[in-house]
Amino acid sequence: MTEKAATKAQDGALASEQGKTTIADQVVAKIAGIATREVDGVYRLGGGVSRTVGAIRERIPGSRTNYGQGVSVEVGERQAAIDLDFTAEYGIALADLAAGVRRNVVDSVERMTGLEVTEVNILVHDVHLEDESEDESEGESRVE
Repeated sequence: MTEKAATKAQDGALASEQGKTTIADQVVAKIAGIATREVDGVYRLGGGVSRTVGAIRERIPGSRTNYGQGVSVEVGERQAAIDLDFTAEYGIALADLAAGVRRNVVDSVERMTGLEVTEVNILVHDVHLEDESEDESEGESRVE
């Protein structure tokens, strides 16, 4: 093994003399989604339409949670960029929440994939109030 290949192998690189590993976008999205949900203060991932579709999907018997909901990623050979869209719990300091989410997502994705995370962009789409039901937060129809 050459010195360059040995250095790459030690660094957890995805390519070596024995072959290349490619990480699919949906894998990175799933890891980022789970890492985001782990942070206290995140109520739900996704906004508006994606949240509604996710709620409908979860009501179907036998369906699974979509961990990539509210997450979009761009994955290259060695790097990944991640965009997150979520609803925060009311009363949480949003700047602190964003920093915690960003830290947890970067740590999880880099540890599990070996990719360098170049950026994590966060859109706090809404704030969830404790007494707010899901139906009310989506808005009531004004017509029958």
